[in-house]
Amino acid sequence: MKLSKSNHKQFAEVLNMIRLARYNAVKSVNAEQIMLYWRVGEYIHDKIKKAEWGEGVVDALAEYIQINYPEFKGFTRRALYRMRQFYEIYHRNRIVSPLVTQLSWSNNLVILSRAKTPEEREFYIRLCIKEGYSRRDLERQIDSGYYERAMLSKKKLMPLLAQQHPQAVDVFKDSYILDFLSLPKAHSEKDLQRGIVANLKDFILEFGRDFTFAGQEYRIQVGNHDYFIDLLFFHRALRCLVMVELKIDDFKPEYLGKLNFYLEALDRDVRKPDENPSVGIILCKSKDDEVVEYALSRNMSPALIAEYKTKLIPKKTLEKKLHEYALLAKGEQ
Repeated sequence: MKLSKSNHKQFAEVLNMIRLARYNAVKSVNAEQIMLYWRVGEYIHDKIKKAEWGEGVVDALAEYIQINYPEFKGFTRRALYRMRQFYEIYHRNRIVSPLVTQLSWSNNLVILSRAKTPEEREFYIRLCIKEGYSRRDLERQIDSGYYERAMLSKKKLMPLLAQQHPQAVDVFKDSYILDFLSLPKAHSEKDLQRGIVANLKDFILEFGRDFTFAGQEYRIQVGNHDYFIDLLFFHRALRCLVMVELKIDDFKPEYLGKLNFYLEALDRDVRKPDENPSVGIILCKSKDDEVVEYALSRNMSPALIAEYKTKLIPKKTLEKKLHEYALLAKGEQ
């Protein structure tokens, strides 16, 4: 049977209904599973708190389930203690506790075991919900110190960028980890650009999934001259173009002149009427924060200077830096 264009469109609508129903069914099953673990954890917590159970009773419960109901998998001694810990950590937090059902149990366990503070746990829970991370993606972000880098970035975000794009504080970071590129120590800007495009999925994971790739060496014409932007993206939530200029050396103030020129060209000739002003990022190998502050203090374009690292920054180094900023902020109050 030959199908018309109308048939194809109608059939596609039915398929979308099926996909949506299956997705909602999976979400519903996951939420029920998390709530079951919550209730089991609450039950164990209450019994131990009231001194009706000792720790050995939990071991006996796990053994009882495994022997008599082997079809009920996932209720080992360790798992039951995790359920108890899960309930004890979140039950007093009325903001976070409703959110945990939106994560898989494996992601909840990663956050429980790896995040050290209530603030860090809430950060990763919200990030998982927003970005739809798999366990592997989540572990990678924790290993890269995503939380610490995001908190440090909020303290350094330029006022003009935050003013024009209030959500930018939750989008951009001061440093990006590009360890997946496997670049040699001595690499060119072309090597960096090619590596990013070849590993675009991992790059988007690091930058954020609301970024949509628009092109590399994106051509803009001003007068009789052609110019090429290293990388161009569109950010769905900010509703703006985001250009990235790549530099393999330390940030230099003169880089801003070129960035501002490109932003003006994008806003005049490429940006659509319903889109917000374009944002520019200079992604360099390293930067001096004081030089960046001076360079951006009178800059009138929404720009950000960030650095990239080809290896993971030790998490303790990031934690120490974040602690130093917190102490500094307290001293300024």
